[in-house]
Amino acid sequence: MDTSVILPVEAEGFIQSLETFALREVGSARWFRQHEYIEKLNMQAILNASAVHEEFVKELLVSLGKIPVLVHEMILVEVWKQKVFPILCQLQDFNPKTTFHLYMVIHHEATVINLLETILFHKDSCDAADDSLHDLVDYCHRKLTLLASGATRPGAHTQNQHNQTSSIEELQMQNIAVEFEISLKAVSVLRYITDHTDSISVINRMLCTHNMPCVLVQLIDSCPWSRCQKGELQKHVNGEWQKVPAEDHLKMTKLDGQVWLTLYNLLLKEDCQRKYDFNNFNKNQLLKLRAFMTDVLIDQLPNLIELQRFLAHLAVTDPALPKKELILEQIPEMWNNIVQENSGKWKAIAKYQVKETFSPSDSDLRHQAQRLAQTYNLDVMESLLPEKPKCGSCGKEASKRCSQCQREWYCHRQCQVKHWPKHKKACPLMVEATEKIQQDLQIQT
Repeated sequence: MDTSVILPVEAEGFIQSLETFALREVGSARWFRQHEYIEKLNMQAILNASAVHEEFVKELLVSLGKIPVLVHEMILVEVWKQKVFPILCQLQDFNPKTTFHLYMVIHHEATVINLLETILFHKDSCDAADDSLHDLVDYCHRKLTLLASGATRPGAHTQNQHNQTSSIEELQMQNIAVEFEISLKAVSVLRYITDHTDSISVINRMLCTHNMPCVLVQLIDSCPWSRCQKGELQKHVNGEWQKVPAEDHLKMTKLDGQVWLTLYNLLLKEDCQRKYDFNNFNKNQLLKLRAFMTDVLIDQLPNLIELQRFLAHLAVTDPALPKKELILEQIPEMWNNIVQENSGKWKAIAKYQVKETFSPSDSDLRHQAQRLAQTYNLDVMESLLPEKPKCGSCGKEASKRCSQCQREWYCHRQCQVKHWPKHKKACPLMVEATEKIQQDLQIQT
């Protein structure tokens, strides 16, 4: 059965209305409405790509020139999370009834990069990004650097030892988990940029400004999507940590493949080789890759045999110095413009948003719950998730829903009872929202 979130005519309306916001407006009613549009566009884009249907969301984003708007909105929330969110969490008079609004702002960045990952698989999307591709390269560099350092890895920050976590502390932990997922998506986005771009300026920024090859070597060395828990190897696959059987320990994940293919593009393309400085430091870093290039790896990704030969040649030669060419490099503007426009105003923005945005009334909460229920249609969401639902309390695979709202999952009765103090505020709102939608549908029919 064909499942659709939105029709092409709806998608065109949503995309046509996409606009950039000021930092102060993040979380506002108008911003929230655009967030819902992007959520629906993201779900539809994934459905179309998965079913190999006409990718009308991608086509419309390209033809209407809205990909730079998506990049701007993603970077806007990135700045908000770094500059405003920490101040907001420290305000003593901020004790929200619900952190729903705040979480949706944090989640927005993940939604946008998920949509970009889906559409940038195609070269015309990369071309349509235009000058914002420079900003996107800088964004990926920031995320990959944090990923390689381990700063975004879940567990890098300890939880309250007394198990009495406040709503704000819980939100901060959710932010760390979301940031890890975002950074993993940035790996794929960078790979697609290296696949498609032929801009000398973009290539120069990846190789000379940010030295992406060395960042990628660090990622392969640290492998943040792999961990050992209680003596068992786990790998991060499809958004979750999965136990890896002994026979699959050497099996390549999608993330491993993305990093290796990005390195392949950056080191073997003629334009890239001409630009990159193979000095002693860079050469020594790249030669570390030889230890990882086993027969098992190359069997899974045969293209890497060319990279293996290149590294063998690099080990015994001194490549020529990069040619000094005049490059009129375009400078990314989004991050700097947002920071400069709001420099010195971070606390004022946080206080304004606490008062005007993140302290909604009960009626506003009800309205938001209704909109949320419409956006996250259960049948559609489940078709997007290849893995089973997760328990709202412990995170394990779950097979039972809350009997009242039908929107929270649990693995056992004990977890449901334990989670009820947190869920009881949202549960009646979701029930009311579902009933309202059903009434509306009956009226329409």
